[in-house]
Amino acid sequence: MKMIVGLGNPGTKYEHTKHNIGFMVVDRLAEKYQTAFKKNTFEAEVAEFFHDGEKILLVKPQTFMNESGRAVGPLMTYFGIYPEELVVIYDDLDLNIGKIRLRQKGSAGGHNGMKSIISHLNNTVFDRIKIGIGRPEGKKTVVQHVLSPFSKEAQPLIEKSIEQSVEAIEFLLEGHSFVETMNQFN
Repeated sequence: MKMIVGLGNPGTKYEHTKHNIGFMVVDRLAEKYQTAFKKNTFEAEVAEFFHDGEKILLVKPQTFMNESGRAVGPLMTYFGIYPEELVVIYDDLDLNIGKIRLRQKGSAGGHNGMKSIISHLNNTVFDRIKIGIGRPEGKKTVVQHVLSPFSKEAQPLIEKSIEQSVEAIEFLLEGHSFVETMNQFN
């Protein structure tokens, strides 16, 4: 079993913001595998499908970004998911817009959603796909930046990063290790 978590904030107000890039990727995966998200009792929307006999869970925490671990931790416990079966997809300020980077472990790097997940799992060793959203320009604060939509100029880069992230997940689901996936997509 694998659990693929896209980070974001619930509600239409945040739907197209930079902070919701993780939601955008798992939404695309749900489309591709013809499954739908349903609310569950763990403060998340969950979609399920089977790939080569393996159950795959797509998860969108509905706790707001800073409390993502409040949904991820209990879901992992309930489904018996081990950290090595978890992939978290989220935005990264330190990467250029549209760049993706896969990692197997590390700190939260200042990302509050990741801080929450690490805190709830008491573990920093799990797979991640980070998608670059760039740093704020001008006098914009980090909060203003992550909660704003992508510019029209950035749309093609973001679309490409969503597609690359989906391809990386598909490569992983085909039976490749995360190290092999990293070598292919980093």
